[in-house]
Amino acid sequence: MVATVDPGDLYQIIYTDHPDPFRVLGAHPAEIAGQQGISVRAFLPDASGAHVVERTASGESRHSMTMLHPYGFFEHFLPGRDFPFSYELEREDEYGHSERFLDSYAFMPTLSDFDLHLFGEGKNYRIFQKLGAHPLRVDGVDGIQFAVWAPAAKSVSVIGTFNNWDRRRHAMRRLDSGVWEIFIPGLPEGELYKFQIKTVQGHILDKTDPFAFRTQVAPRTASIVHRLGRYSWGDEAWMAERRKRDPRSSPMSIYEVHLGSWQRTKVSEILTEDRPLNYRELAETLVPYVKEMGYTHVEMMPVMEHPFGGSWGYEVTGYYAPSSRWGMPEDLMALIDAFHQVGIGVILDWVPAHFPKDAHGLGRFDGTGTYEHIDPRQGEHRDWDTFIFNYGRNEVRNFLIGSALFWFEYYHADGIRVDAVASMLYLDYSRKQGEWIPNRYGGRENLEAIEFLKELNHMVRELHPGACVIAEESTAWPSVTRPDHLGGLGFDFKWNMGWMHDTLAYMAQDPVFRKYHHGKLTFSIWYAFSEAFVLPLSHDEVVHMKKALISKMPGDYWQQFANTRLLFAYQYGHPGKKLLFMGSEFGQWREWSDDRSLDWNLVEYPSHRGLRQLVMDLNRLYRAEPALWQVDHDNSGFEWVDLTDAEASVIAFLRKGLRPDDTLLFVCNFTPVARYDYRVGVGQEGSYLELLNSDAEVYGGSNLGNAGRVDSVPVPSQGRPYSISLVLPPLAAVVLKREKREVELRLEEEETEEAPEAPDEAGTSEEEQR
Repeated sequence: MVATVDPGDLYQIIYTDHPDPFRVLGAHPAEIAGQQGISVRAFLPDASGAHVVERTASGESRHSMTMLHPYGFFEHFLPGRDFPFSYELEREDEYGHSERFLDSYAFMPTLSDFDLHLFGEGKNYRIFQKLGAHPLRVDGVDGIQFAVWAPAAKSVSVIGTFNNWDRRRHAMRRLDSGVWEIFIPGLPEGELYKFQIKTVQGHILDKTDPFAFRTQVAPRTASIVHRLGRYSWGDEAWMAERRKRDPRSSPMSIYEVHLGSWQRTKVSEILTEDRPLNYRELAETLVPYVKEMGYTHVEMMPVMEHPFGGSWGYEVTGYYAPSSRWGMPEDLMALIDAFHQVGIGVILDWVPAHFPKDAHGLGRFDGTGTYEHIDPRQGEHRDWDTFIFNYGRNEVRNFLIGSALFWFEYYHADGIRVDAVASMLYLDYSRKQGEWIPNRYGGRENLEAIEFLKELNHMVRELHPGACVIAEESTAWPSVTRPDHLGGLGFDFKWNMGWMHDTLAYMAQDPVFRKYHHGKLTFSIWYAFSEAFVLPLSHDEVVHMKKALISKMPGDYWQQFANTRLLFAYQYGHPGKKLLFMGSEFGQWREWSDDRSLDWNLVEYPSHRGLRQLVMDLNRLYRAEPALWQVDHDNSGFEWVDLTDAEASVIAFLRKGLRPDDTLLFVCNFTPVARYDYRVGVGQEGSYLELLNSDAEVYGGSNLGNAGRVDSVPVPSQGRPYSISLVLPPLAAVVLKREKREVELRLEEEETEEAPEAPDEAGTSEEEQR
């Protein structure tokens, strides 16, 4: 036979150097000796023979192919044939085994020019439905479509269990925007695969799919073909209600959890070794616990796939895949669904600031700085030994924003907490002079990262109303939670790191000396309304020799618990949403470790049990009282009664809701000295109910207090016409609320009865009218 293939193309195919193997392999129009027809070419490594099985309306005919190269390049010319042309290939090995299959090189690209154009612009926000591995039906044939972005690669192949991890079998075609693509017919879901990339220098890289929905359990690193969208959600009511909710004016009390160490179970009755609970087991244990504790939200430390467990998930390799350590994607969906069905929101930690250097990950993906800057002054975090994303590259921004939106869409996340935002905003973050490159104006601000964050927040708000994005931003960067059209970054909330550091520093002082540090307690109010804050007592404060939260407290055993109870009560009274890391709610003594369970046995002891009961009651009080969350981010929701009593280390303040009757009075005594007849000014006469006393016996306290209520007297104090005389327990907070008198309740009833009924609107359901 006279070959119709160009020798240069042939050698590029057998050495996997060809940028478009579809131009060579498959069926192509050809001419031999003036005769028109179709030439079928196939590269079948290690095959001893091959056939073209031609399919026509009248049946099948089998044609032997000629081996043009001993590495397995075959061709057969069929004269007089024209397109459409239907065929299969058959390969034979030296042992006489044969395999018949459809030819991948017979299929056209499955990605449209429009998809690629949007990706190149950075605007294909559902790019996760195009790149990666997707079960697909093409021309009536089921198979898997593979696509990957590797713009500087010399060639790319998909390898896996289906082709014996041989890159020669399924070399991909290069499309616009540096995307490589192939459809493999007949391939089922569940196959293991990777992308094998040949760089321009000739190096071979095996890479996990950046868009994989599922991966092997670490330390194995292959991606797994997985179809999403089959889980049957039961949270319709929750999602519908969320769309109407404004997170800023809603209660948000967050329980921060590391799934791998919240609670563990024995591997067997014989072995002492234990293992973390999986997603389904957590749905049966963690969900009812968080519900019982009264939290409104749970925040999961990163569940995205990560190779090193000791990173706690903050060094991500799978931005679209939940960690297989704890189960399948649908298992995580079931866990989130279970939270929603009991009225608890789910926030996921998300890490767009950096990624690890593991060989199978995003780093040097096509042999160059694909996802990261190539210059280490821009592209590396020296402290963490990780790479930094190149936010100025459209496709990288698209990858990251697509990831964030993916968790909202497919996993029904109610929020994401963006880790290490400060490291993104500053080009000189943790760098010395000469170790960073200024922006185009000569400044230290990362202009591309700023635009990325604005776009991220805008798209979440646009596509997922009621969801929230929270910044872990540890500097005084202005307007983090201001809308982007008003010059801000557009986040919904920001962690108040200043409050956390000052408060813990104050609480660590011996109470004798606290009067000299009173400003650390009161300073936070001066900036409390400059942003929409979350008050975090997070995992970062109970690791790396910082000691567990209760261990930071001064004094003897009783005082440590009393100080911790006081800290929590003060946190719930202070403006801002609340966050507490797991284990702190019952006073774990040991620092947190990611490879062991929390010390649940401590809850058997009265002091620990009492501390947990206080957190439960604080959560109940918080949810029940609009004053604690309704006007959380405006100074109209807070008022000092007395911030000047440094000598006694006592502060008193009001929290106010939209209705005057919702006002709460907090009085906190930060010394172990009980204070009798402590006068506090109030604005109205009446009885003030003691809603909570952190020194109550049920919490492990001394049970000193005000017998549940105290009456005002017409004695002016602190600029107010009335006052109450309180017993302030040692190292404790009391929360009071004015009780409505009978005449006030009767007037309210009369006003409600006399209010005109709202007109019925046509087409409005009874539920909407209610």
